[in-house]
Amino acid sequence: MSRGPYVLGIDCGTQSLRSALFDLEGRLLASSTQQCPVTHPRVSWAEQNANDWWEACKATVPAVLNEAGVSADDIAGLAVDGTSCTVVVCRADGTPLRPVILWMDQRAYEQAERITATEDPILRYVGGSDSPEWMLPKALWLKEHERETYDRADVIAEGTDWLLFRLTGQWTASINCITCKWNYARPEGGWSQAMLKAVELDDLRPKWPQRIVELGEKVGELSPTAAEALGLKAGTPVAEAGIDAYAAMFGLDVVQPGRLALVMGSSTCHMALCSEGIFGTGAWGPYPDALLPGTWVLEGGQTATGSIVQWFKNNFAHAQQAEAKQRGLDPYEVLDEQAAGIPPGCEGLLCLDYFQGNRTPLRDPLARGMFWGLSLKHTPAHLFRAIYEGTAFGTRQILEDLGTGGFQGEAIYACGGGARSRLWLQIHADVCRVPILLTREPEATVLGTAICAAVGAGLFGSIQEASARMVTVTERIEPQPKNAEVYDFYYDKYLRTYPAMKNLFHQVARSQD
Repeated sequence: MSRGPYVLGIDCGTQSLRSALFDLEGRLLASSTQQCPVTHPRVSWAEQNANDWWEACKATVPAVLNEAGVSADDIAGLAVDGTSCTVVVCRADGTPLRPVILWMDQRAYEQAERITATEDPILRYVGGSDSPEWMLPKALWLKEHERETYDRADVIAEGTDWLLFRLTGQWTASINCITCKWNYARPEGGWSQAMLKAVELDDLRPKWPQRIVELGEKVGELSPTAAEALGLKAGTPVAEAGIDAYAAMFGLDVVQPGRLALVMGSSTCHMALCSEGIFGTGAWGPYPDALLPGTWVLEGGQTATGSIVQWFKNNFAHAQQAEAKQRGLDPYEVLDEQAAGIPPGCEGLLCLDYFQGNRTPLRDPLARGMFWGLSLKHTPAHLFRAIYEGTAFGTRQILEDLGTGGFQGEAIYACGGGARSRLWLQIHADVCRVPILLTREPEATVLGTAICAAVGAGLFGSIQEASARMVTVTERIEPQPKNAEVYDFYYDKYLRTYPAMKNLFHQVARSQD
Protein backbone atom coordinates (compact mmCIF):
# COMPACT_ATOMS: atom_id res chain seq x y z
CA MET A 1 0.00 0.00 0.00
CA SER A 2 1.17 3.53 -0.78
CA ARG A 3 1.95 5.76 2.15
CA GLY A 4 -0.35 8.57 3.29
CA PRO A 5 -1.64 11.16 3.44
CA TYR A 6 -4.92 10.03 1.89
CA VAL A 7 -8.02 11.89 0.78
CA LEU A 8 -11.65 10.80 0.96
CA GLY A 9 -14.35 11.47 -1.62
CA ILE A 10 -18.05 11.14 -0.84
CA ASP A 11 -20.24 10.91 -3.95
CA CYS A 12 -23.99 11.16 -3.34
CA GLY A 13 -25.50 9.77 -6.53
CA THR A 14 -29.04 9.15 -7.67
CA GLN A 15 -29.28 5.53 -6.61
CA SER A 16 -26.49 5.22 -4.06
CA LEU A 17 -23.86 6.98 -1.99
CA ARG A 18 -20.23 5.98 -2.44
CA SER A 19 -17.22 6.75 -0.26
CA ALA A 20 -13.76 6.15 -1.69
CA LEU A 21 -10.20 6.61 -0.44
CA PHE A 22 -7.32 7.69 -2.71
CA ASP A 23 -3.64 8.40 -2.35
CA LEU A 24 -2.09 11.52 -3.88
CA GLU A 25 -1.23 9.64 -7.08
CA GLY A 26 -4.94 9.03 -7.68
CA ARG A 27 -4.82 5.33 -6.87
CA LEU A 28 -7.99 3.91 -5.35
CA LEU A 29 -7.33 2.21 -2.01
CA ALA A 30 -10.86 1.29 -1.01
CA SER A 31 -14.48 2.11 -1.75
CA SER A 32 -17.87 1.31 -0.28
CA THR A 33 -21.37 1.89 -1.62
CA GLN A 34 -24.82 1.87 -0.03
CA GLN A 35 -28.09 2.11 -1.92
CA CYS A 36 -30.41 5.08 -1.36
CA PRO A 37 -33.96 4.27 -2.49
CA VAL A 38 -35.76 6.53 -4.95
CA THR A 39 -39.55 6.76 -4.90
CA HIS A 40 -41.81 7.94 -7.73
CA PRO A 41 -45.08 9.10 -6.12
CA ARG A 42 -46.42 10.18 -9.51
CA VAL A 43 -45.34 9.94 -13.13
CA SER A 44 -42.25 12.14 -13.66
CA TRP A 45 -41.81 12.75 -9.90
CA ALA A 46 -38.77 11.47 -8.01
CA GLU A 47 -37.99 11.75 -4.29
CA GLN A 48 -35.54 10.52 -1.67
CA ASN A 49 -35.04 10.67 2.08
CA ALA A 50 -32.10 12.91 3.01
CA ASN A 51 -31.46 10.92 6.19
CA ASP A 52 -30.70 7.90 3.99
CA TRP A 53 -27.66 9.80 2.71
CA TRP A 54 -26.33 10.35 6.21
CA GLU A 55 -26.92 6.73 7.17
CA ALA A 56 -25.01 5.75 4.02
CA CYS A 57 -22.13 8.01 5.06
CA LYS A 58 -22.05 6.38 8.48
CA ALA A 59 -21.90 2.94 6.87
CA THR A 60 -19.50 3.55 3.98
CA VAL A 61 -16.83 5.81 5.50
CA PRO A 62 -15.86 3.38 8.32
CA ALA A 63 -16.04 0.51 5.82
CA VAL A 64 -13.51 2.28 3.59
CA LEU A 65 -11.09 2.91 6.46
CA ASN A 66 -11.38 -0.70 7.55
CA GLU A 67 -10.87 -2.09 4.04
CA ALA A 68 -7.82 0.10 3.42
CA GLY A 69 -6.38 -0.55 6.86
CA VAL A 70 -5.77 3.13 7.56
CA SER A 71 -6.55 5.22 10.61
CA ALA A 72 -8.41 8.48 10.92
CA ASP A 73 -5.07 10.24 11.42
CA ASP A 74 -4.10 9.25 7.85
CA ILE A 75 -7.01 11.19 6.31
CA ALA A 76 -5.82 14.66 5.26
CA GLY A 77 -9.19 15.85 3.95
CA LEU A 78 -12.55 14.94 2.50
CA ALA A 79 -15.03 16.47 0.08
CA VAL A 80 -18.61 15.90 -1.05
CA ASP A 81 -20.26 15.96 -4.48
CA GLY A 82 -23.83 15.15 -5.36
CA THR A 83 -26.66 15.29 -7.85
CA SER A 84 -28.07 18.69 -8.72
CA CYS A 85 -30.56 20.23 -8.44
CA THR A 86 -31.67 17.91 -5.63
CA VAL A 87 -33.62 20.13 -3.26
CA VAL A 88 -33.71 19.71 0.51
CA VAL A 89 -36.32 21.65 2.50
CA CYS A 90 -35.40 21.81 6.17
CA ARG A 91 -35.07 23.71 9.42
CA ALA A 92 -31.91 25.58 10.34
CA ASP A 93 -30.62 22.53 12.24
CA GLY A 94 -30.93 20.36 9.10
CA THR A 95 -34.16 18.56 10.05
CA PRO A 96 -35.98 17.77 6.76
CA LEU A 97 -39.57 18.97 6.46
CA ARG A 98 -40.48 16.77 3.49
CA PRO A 99 -38.87 14.20 1.19
CA VAL A 100 -36.07 15.48 -1.01
CA ILE A 101 -37.17 16.52 -4.51
CA LEU A 102 -34.64 14.70 -6.67
CA TRP A 103 -32.89 16.39 -9.58
CA MET A 104 -34.75 14.34 -12.22
CA ASP A 105 -38.18 15.32 -10.87
CA GLN A 106 -40.20 17.10 -13.58
CA ARG A 107 -43.25 18.24 -11.59
CA ALA A 108 -42.37 21.94 -11.85
CA TYR A 109 -42.58 22.21 -15.64
CA GLU A 110 -45.37 24.81 -15.55
CA GLN A 111 -43.37 26.92 -13.07
CA ALA A 112 -40.33 26.64 -15.35
CA GLU A 113 -42.43 27.88 -18.26
CA ARG A 114 -43.53 30.94 -16.26
CA ILE A 115 -39.96 31.74 -15.22
CA THR A 116 -38.85 31.43 -18.85
CA ALA A 117 -41.72 33.70 -19.91
CA THR A 118 -40.21 36.58 -17.91
CA GLU A 119 -37.52 36.76 -20.61
CA ASP A 120 -35.15 38.11 -18.00
CA PRO A 121 -31.69 38.85 -19.46
CA ILE A 122 -30.06 36.51 -16.96
CA LEU A 123 -31.68 33.57 -18.75
CA ARG A 124 -29.12 33.93 -21.55
CA TYR A 125 -26.63 32.20 -19.22
CA VAL A 126 -28.78 29.05 -19.16
CA GLY A 127 -29.57 28.93 -22.88
CA GLY A 128 -32.70 31.08 -22.69
CA SER A 129 -35.05 28.89 -20.66
CA ASP A 130 -35.31 27.38 -17.21
CA SER A 131 -35.63 23.66 -16.60
CA PRO A 132 -38.14 22.08 -14.20
CA GLU A 133 -35.15 20.29 -12.69
CA TRP A 134 -33.74 23.55 -11.27
CA MET A 135 -34.05 25.44 -8.02
CA LEU A 136 -36.40 28.29 -8.92
CA PRO A 137 -39.14 26.16 -10.53
CA LYS A 138 -39.03 23.62 -7.71
CA ALA A 139 -39.12 26.32 -5.04
CA LEU A 140 -42.03 28.00 -6.81
CA TRP A 141 -43.87 24.67 -6.99
CA LEU A 142 -43.36 24.23 -3.25
CA LYS A 143 -44.66 27.71 -2.55
CA GLU A 144 -47.76 27.14 -4.66
CA HIS A 145 -48.55 23.55 -3.69
CA GLU A 146 -47.08 23.11 -0.19
CA ARG A 147 -47.22 26.63 1.17
CA GLU A 148 -47.15 25.65 4.84
CA THR A 149 -43.94 23.65 4.33
CA TYR A 150 -42.40 26.44 2.27
CA ASP A 151 -43.15 29.01 4.96
CA ARG A 152 -41.79 26.76 7.75
CA ALA A 153 -38.55 26.13 5.90
CA ASP A 154 -35.52 27.95 7.27
CA VAL A 155 -33.30 26.49 4.53
CA ILE A 156 -33.99 25.42 0.95
CA ALA A 157 -30.74 24.10 -0.47
CA GLU A 158 -28.89 21.43 -2.45
CA GLY A 159 -28.35 17.91 -1.17
CA THR A 160 -24.60 18.62 -1.13
CA ASP A 161 -25.21 21.73 0.99
CA TRP A 162 -27.14 19.61 3.48
CA LEU A 163 -24.44 16.94 3.68
CA LEU A 164 -21.71 19.55 4.14
CA PHE A 165 -23.80 21.05 6.94
CA ARG A 166 -24.04 17.63 8.60
CA LEU A 167 -20.25 17.34 8.35
CA THR A 168 -19.22 20.84 9.42
CA GLY A 169 -22.19 22.70 10.90
CA GLN A 170 -21.74 25.34 8.16
CA TRP A 171 -24.41 26.26 5.62
CA THR A 172 -22.80 27.10 2.28
CA ALA A 173 -23.75 27.19 -1.40
CA SER A 174 -21.45 26.12 -4.22
CA ILE A 175 -20.69 28.57 -7.04
CA ASN A 176 -21.01 25.49 -9.23
CA CYS A 177 -24.58 24.62 -8.20
CA ILE A 178 -25.94 28.15 -8.05
CA THR A 179 -24.49 29.09 -11.44
CA CYS A 180 -25.72 25.95 -13.19
CA LYS A 181 -29.06 25.39 -11.45
CA TRP A 182 -30.06 28.52 -9.48
CA ASN A 183 -29.91 31.25 -12.18
CA TYR A 184 -26.82 32.92 -10.71
CA ALA A 185 -24.44 34.69 -13.12
CA ARG A 186 -21.31 36.33 -11.75
CA PRO A 187 -20.91 38.68 -14.77
CA GLU A 188 -24.37 40.10 -13.96
CA GLY A 189 -23.62 40.52 -10.27
CA GLY A 190 -25.35 37.35 -9.11
CA TRP A 191 -29.10 36.77 -9.09
CA SER A 192 -31.75 38.78 -10.88
CA GLN A 193 -33.90 40.30 -8.17
CA ALA A 194 -36.29 41.46 -10.88
CA MET A 195 -36.90 37.90 -12.07
CA LEU A 196 -37.38 36.61 -8.53
CA LYS A 197 -39.90 39.36 -7.88
CA ALA A 198 -41.70 38.74 -11.18
CA VAL A 199 -42.51 35.17 -10.15
CA GLU A 200 -43.16 36.05 -6.50
CA LEU A 201 -40.01 34.39 -5.17
CA ASP A 202 -38.47 37.51 -3.66
CA ASP A 203 -38.79 35.81 -0.24
CA LEU A 204 -36.63 32.84 -1.35
CA ARG A 205 -33.11 34.26 -1.09
CA PRO A 206 -33.13 34.45 2.75
CA LYS A 207 -33.82 30.70 2.78
CA TRP A 208 -30.69 29.98 0.74
CA PRO A 209 -27.23 29.56 2.32
CA GLN A 210 -25.55 32.95 2.19
CA ARG A 211 -21.88 31.94 1.90
CA ILE A 212 -20.78 31.02 -1.64
CA VAL A 213 -17.73 28.76 -2.07
CA GLU A 214 -15.61 27.65 -5.05
CA LEU A 215 -14.93 24.05 -6.01
CA GLY A 216 -12.00 22.73 -4.00
CA GLU A 217 -12.48 25.39 -1.35
CA LYS A 218 -12.43 24.40 2.30
CA VAL A 219 -15.95 24.73 3.69
CA GLY A 220 -14.97 24.06 7.27
CA GLU A 221 -13.68 21.34 9.56
CA LEU A 222 -15.27 18.05 10.53
CA SER A 223 -17.32 18.56 13.67
CA PRO A 224 -16.80 16.33 16.71
CA THR A 225 -20.30 14.88 16.29
CA ALA A 226 -19.78 14.03 12.62
CA ALA A 227 -16.27 12.72 13.28
CA GLU A 228 -17.58 10.29 15.90
CA ALA A 229 -20.35 9.10 13.58
CA LEU A 230 -17.95 8.49 10.69
CA GLY A 231 -14.91 7.21 12.55
CA LEU A 232 -12.82 10.18 11.46
CA LYS A 233 -10.81 12.85 13.26
CA ALA A 234 -12.49 16.06 14.36
CA GLY A 235 -10.99 19.06 12.63
CA THR A 236 -10.30 17.25 9.33
CA PRO A 237 -10.68 19.76 6.44
CA VAL A 238 -13.92 19.38 4.45
CA ALA A 239 -14.10 20.81 0.92
CA GLU A 240 -16.75 21.57 -1.69
CA ALA A 241 -16.89 19.35 -4.81
CA GLY A 242 -20.20 20.56 -6.24
CA ILE A 243 -22.23 18.72 -8.86
CA ASP A 244 -21.21 15.12 -9.54
CA ALA A 245 -20.71 15.60 -13.28
CA TYR A 246 -18.49 18.62 -12.69
CA ALA A 247 -16.41 16.76 -10.13
CA ALA A 248 -15.96 14.10 -12.81
CA MET A 249 -14.34 16.71 -15.05
CA PHE A 250 -11.56 16.99 -12.46
CA GLY A 251 -11.33 13.21 -12.23
CA LEU A 252 -10.87 13.01 -16.02
CA ASP A 253 -8.40 15.91 -16.18
CA VAL A 254 -10.88 17.87 -18.29
CA VAL A 255 -9.51 21.12 -16.91
CA GLN A 256 -8.27 22.61 -20.20
CA PRO A 257 -10.58 24.33 -22.74
CA GLY A 258 -11.49 22.15 -25.74
CA ARG A 259 -11.93 18.93 -23.77
CA LEU A 260 -15.27 17.19 -23.22
CA ALA A 261 -16.31 14.84 -20.42
CA LEU A 262 -18.94 12.14 -20.92
CA VAL A 263 -20.25 11.21 -17.49
CA MET A 264 -22.31 8.02 -17.79
CA GLY A 265 -24.43 7.47 -14.72
CA SER A 266 -28.17 7.28 -14.16
CA SER A 267 -28.20 10.18 -16.56
CA THR A 268 -25.46 11.18 -18.99
CA CYS A 269 -23.84 14.60 -18.81
CA HIS A 270 -21.73 16.12 -21.58
CA MET A 271 -19.40 18.74 -20.12
CA ALA A 272 -17.57 20.98 -22.58
CA LEU A 273 -14.96 23.35 -21.15
CA CYS A 274 -14.49 26.61 -23.06
CA SER A 275 -12.24 29.65 -22.74
CA GLU A 276 -15.09 31.97 -23.80
CA GLY A 277 -18.85 31.93 -23.45
CA ILE A 278 -20.61 30.26 -26.39
CA PHE A 279 -24.23 31.41 -26.61
CA GLY A 280 -27.08 30.21 -28.81
CA THR A 281 -26.84 26.41 -28.54
CA GLY A 282 -29.44 24.05 -27.09
CA ALA A 283 -27.09 23.21 -24.23
CA TRP A 284 -27.38 24.53 -20.71
CA GLY A 285 -25.10 27.48 -20.19
CA PRO A 286 -22.68 28.90 -21.00
CA TYR A 287 -21.88 28.88 -17.29
CA PRO A 288 -19.26 31.45 -16.21
CA ASP A 289 -16.77 30.36 -13.51
CA ALA A 290 -18.86 27.30 -12.68
CA LEU A 291 -15.91 24.91 -12.84
CA LEU A 292 -12.80 27.08 -12.61
CA PRO A 293 -12.49 30.87 -12.47
CA GLY A 294 -12.03 32.36 -15.92
CA THR A 295 -13.56 29.42 -17.83
CA TRP A 296 -17.02 28.64 -19.17
CA VAL A 297 -18.92 25.33 -19.34
CA LEU A 298 -21.53 24.18 -21.82
CA GLU A 299 -23.55 21.32 -20.36
CA GLY A 300 -25.49 18.90 -22.47
CA GLY A 301 -27.43 16.18 -20.78
CA GLN A 302 -29.73 13.21 -21.15
CA THR A 303 -32.11 12.87 -18.21
CA ALA A 304 -32.24 9.08 -18.37
CA THR A 305 -29.58 6.69 -19.71
CA GLY A 306 -28.15 4.37 -17.08
CA SER A 307 -31.51 4.49 -15.34
CA ILE A 308 -33.12 3.09 -18.52
CA VAL A 309 -30.54 0.31 -18.59
CA GLN A 310 -31.32 -0.46 -14.94
CA TRP A 311 -35.07 -0.27 -15.60
CA PHE A 312 -34.72 -2.87 -18.34
CA LYS A 313 -32.53 -5.14 -16.21
CA ASN A 314 -34.87 -4.97 -13.22
CA ASN A 315 -38.11 -5.49 -15.12
CA PHE A 316 -37.38 -7.54 -18.23
CA ALA A 317 -34.12 -9.45 -17.75
CA HIS A 318 -35.11 -12.14 -15.27
CA ALA A 319 -33.63 -14.93 -17.39
CA GLN A 320 -30.35 -13.04 -17.75
CA GLN A 321 -30.21 -12.42 -14.02
CA ALA A 322 -30.75 -16.11 -13.34
CA GLU A 323 -28.00 -17.03 -15.83
CA ALA A 324 -25.67 -14.49 -14.27
CA LYS A 325 -26.23 -15.94 -10.82
CA GLN A 326 -25.56 -19.43 -12.11
CA ARG A 327 -22.32 -18.34 -13.82
CA GLY A 328 -21.16 -16.04 -11.02
CA LEU A 329 -21.37 -12.93 -13.21
CA ASP A 330 -22.94 -9.51 -12.98
CA PRO A 331 -26.29 -9.45 -14.85
CA TYR A 332 -25.02 -6.62 -17.02
CA GLU A 333 -22.18 -8.84 -18.26
CA VAL A 334 -24.68 -11.38 -19.53
CA LEU A 335 -26.84 -8.66 -21.08
CA ASP A 336 -23.77 -7.21 -22.82
CA GLU A 337 -22.74 -10.65 -24.13
CA GLN A 338 -26.16 -11.15 -25.68
CA ALA A 339 -26.42 -7.61 -27.05
CA ALA A 340 -22.97 -7.89 -28.64
CA GLY A 341 -24.37 -10.68 -30.82
CA ILE A 342 -27.00 -8.34 -32.28
CA PRO A 343 -25.93 -6.38 -35.39
CA PRO A 344 -25.72 -2.58 -35.33
CA GLY A 345 -29.17 -1.11 -35.90
CA CYS A 346 -30.83 -3.99 -34.02
CA GLU A 347 -32.41 -5.25 -37.23
CA GLY A 348 -34.69 -2.25 -37.52
CA LEU A 349 -35.45 -1.59 -33.85
CA LEU A 350 -34.98 1.92 -32.42
CA CYS A 351 -35.24 3.31 -28.91
CA LEU A 352 -36.03 6.94 -28.10
CA ASP A 353 -34.32 7.64 -24.78
CA TYR A 354 -36.63 10.39 -23.44
CA PHE A 355 -37.99 8.29 -20.55
CA GLN A 356 -37.81 11.29 -18.17
CA GLY A 357 -38.17 13.96 -20.84
CA ASN A 358 -35.42 15.54 -22.91
CA ARG A 359 -32.97 17.78 -21.13
CA THR A 360 -30.93 19.07 -24.08
CA PRO A 361 -31.04 20.15 -26.81
CA LEU A 362 -34.88 19.92 -27.03
CA ARG A 363 -35.58 20.99 -23.43
CA ASP A 364 -38.89 19.15 -23.35
CA PRO A 365 -39.90 17.68 -19.97
CA LEU A 366 -43.07 16.21 -21.53
CA ALA A 367 -41.25 14.09 -24.10
CA ARG A 368 -41.36 10.36 -23.41
CA GLY A 369 -39.42 7.25 -24.37
CA MET A 370 -40.44 4.64 -26.88
CA PHE A 371 -39.34 1.61 -28.89
CA TRP A 372 -40.42 1.34 -32.50
CA GLY A 373 -39.83 -1.10 -35.31
CA LEU A 374 -40.64 -4.10 -33.13
CA SER A 375 -41.23 -7.44 -34.83
CA LEU A 376 -41.60 -11.03 -33.71
CA LYS A 377 -37.93 -11.58 -34.52
CA HIS A 378 -36.77 -9.18 -31.82
CA THR A 379 -35.55 -10.53 -28.49
CA PRO A 380 -34.61 -8.98 -25.13
CA ALA A 381 -31.05 -8.70 -26.46
CA HIS A 382 -32.33 -6.53 -29.32
CA LEU A 383 -34.18 -4.29 -26.84
CA PHE A 384 -31.14 -3.98 -24.62
CA ARG A 385 -28.81 -3.08 -27.48
CA ALA A 386 -31.42 -0.63 -28.78
CA ILE A 387 -31.22 1.18 -25.42
CA TYR A 388 -27.44 1.43 -25.80
CA GLU A 389 -27.82 2.74 -29.34
CA GLY A 390 -30.64 5.16 -28.53
CA THR A 391 -28.70 6.74 -25.69
CA ALA A 392 -25.65 7.03 -27.99
CA PHE A 393 -27.83 8.74 -30.61
CA GLY A 394 -28.86 11.20 -27.90
CA THR A 395 -25.19 11.95 -27.21
CA ARG A 396 -24.52 12.54 -30.91
CA GLN A 397 -27.48 14.94 -31.06
CA ILE A 398 -25.98 16.92 -28.19
CA LEU A 399 -22.48 16.95 -29.72
CA GLU A 400 -23.84 18.21 -33.03
CA ASP A 401 -25.73 20.94 -31.20
CA LEU A 402 -22.53 22.02 -29.39
CA GLY A 403 -20.81 22.10 -32.77
CA THR A 404 -23.31 24.65 -34.08
CA GLY A 405 -21.92 27.06 -31.48
CA GLY A 406 -18.35 26.40 -32.51
CA PHE A 407 -17.25 23.88 -29.89
CA GLN A 408 -15.10 21.11 -31.34
CA GLY A 409 -13.77 18.57 -28.86
CA GLU A 410 -10.74 16.57 -29.90
CA ALA A 411 -11.89 13.52 -27.95
CA ILE A 412 -14.40 12.38 -25.36
CA TYR A 413 -13.16 11.49 -21.87
CA ALA A 414 -15.62 8.94 -20.48
CA CYS A 415 -16.36 7.81 -16.95
CA GLY A 416 -19.11 6.62 -14.65
CA GLY A 417 -20.88 3.33 -14.18
CA GLY A 418 -21.76 3.15 -17.86
CA ALA A 419 -18.08 3.27 -18.81
CA ARG A 420 -17.72 -0.24 -17.40
CA SER A 421 -19.51 -1.54 -20.50
CA ARG A 422 -17.00 -1.79 -23.36
CA LEU A 423 -19.91 -2.47 -25.73
CA TRP A 424 -21.73 0.73 -24.74
CA LEU A 425 -18.52 2.76 -25.12
CA GLN A 426 -17.79 1.28 -28.55
CA ILE A 427 -21.35 2.08 -29.66
CA HIS A 428 -20.85 5.69 -28.52
CA ALA A 429 -17.57 5.93 -30.45
CA ASP A 430 -19.18 4.43 -33.58
CA VAL A 431 -22.34 6.53 -33.43
CA CYS A 432 -20.51 9.80 -32.70
CA ARG A 433 -17.46 9.06 -34.88
CA VAL A 434 -15.25 10.36 -32.07
CA PRO A 435 -12.54 8.52 -30.07
CA ILE A 436 -13.35 7.68 -26.45
CA LEU A 437 -10.56 8.08 -23.88
CA LEU A 438 -10.57 6.12 -20.62
CA THR A 439 -8.61 6.80 -17.46
CA ARG A 440 -7.12 4.45 -14.88
CA GLU A 441 -9.90 5.18 -12.42
CA PRO A 442 -13.29 4.61 -14.11
CA GLU A 443 -15.20 6.26 -11.26
CA ALA A 444 -13.90 9.72 -12.13
CA THR A 445 -16.62 11.48 -10.15
CA VAL A 446 -15.44 10.27 -6.75
CA LEU A 447 -11.80 10.75 -7.82
CA GLY A 448 -12.61 14.33 -8.78
CA THR A 449 -14.19 14.80 -5.38
CA ALA A 450 -11.03 13.43 -3.76
CA ILE A 451 -9.04 15.92 -5.86
CA CYS A 452 -11.18 18.70 -4.36
CA ALA A 453 -10.46 17.26 -0.91
CA ALA A 454 -6.72 17.35 -1.62
CA VAL A 455 -6.86 20.98 -2.74
CA GLY A 456 -9.09 21.97 0.19
CA ALA A 457 -6.59 20.36 2.56
CA GLY A 458 -3.75 22.40 1.03
CA LEU A 459 -1.94 19.39 -0.48
CA PHE A 460 -1.93 21.00 -3.96
CA GLY A 461 -1.93 24.62 -5.02
CA SER A 462 -4.70 24.28 -7.60
CA ILE A 463 -7.24 21.92 -9.14
CA GLN A 464 -5.18 21.80 -12.35
CA GLU A 465 -2.08 20.72 -10.43
CA ALA A 466 -3.97 18.06 -8.51
CA SER A 467 -5.71 16.67 -11.63
CA ALA A 468 -2.44 16.45 -13.55
CA ARG A 469 -0.94 14.45 -10.70
CA MET A 470 -3.86 12.21 -9.84
CA VAL A 471 -5.37 11.34 -13.28
CA THR A 472 -3.84 8.90 -15.80
CA VAL A 473 -5.26 8.19 -19.30
CA THR A 474 -4.93 4.46 -20.06
CA GLU A 475 -6.97 3.63 -23.19
CA ARG A 476 -8.36 5.06 -26.43
CA ILE A 477 -11.36 3.47 -28.20
CA GLU A 478 -11.51 4.30 -31.92
CA PRO A 479 -14.70 4.39 -34.03
CA GLN A 480 -15.33 1.45 -36.36
CA PRO A 481 -16.12 2.91 -39.82
CA LYS A 482 -18.43 0.09 -40.96
CA ASN A 483 -20.61 0.39 -37.86
CA ALA A 484 -20.57 4.17 -38.12
CA GLU A 485 -22.08 4.01 -41.60
CA VAL A 486 -24.94 1.83 -40.36
CA TYR A 487 -25.56 4.18 -37.46
CA ASP A 488 -25.74 7.21 -39.75
CA PHE A 489 -28.87 5.69 -41.30
CA TYR A 490 -30.54 4.93 -37.97
CA TYR A 491 -29.50 8.23 -36.40
CA ASP A 492 -31.50 10.02 -39.10
CA LYS A 493 -34.58 8.00 -38.12
CA TYR A 494 -33.91 8.75 -34.44
CA LEU A 495 -33.91 12.49 -35.15
CA ARG A 496 -37.19 12.24 -37.08
CA THR A 497 -39.00 10.31 -34.33
CA TYR A 498 -39.51 13.14 -31.84
CA PRO A 499 -41.11 15.63 -34.28
CA ALA A 500 -43.50 12.90 -35.41
CA MET A 501 -44.49 12.03 -31.83
CA LYS A 502 -44.24 15.38 -30.03
CA ASN A 503 -47.94 16.27 -29.96
CA LEU A 504 -48.93 12.79 -28.81
CA PHE A 505 -46.27 12.86 -26.07
CA HIS A 506 -47.58 16.19 -24.80
CA GLN A 507 -51.24 15.19 -24.88
CA VAL A 508 -50.65 12.02 -22.90
CA ALA A 509 -48.23 13.63 -20.43
CA ARG A 510 -50.64 16.46 -19.64
CA SER A 511 -53.47 13.97 -19.18
CA GLN A 512 -51.54 12.53 -16.21
CA ASP A 513 -51.55 15.83 -14.28
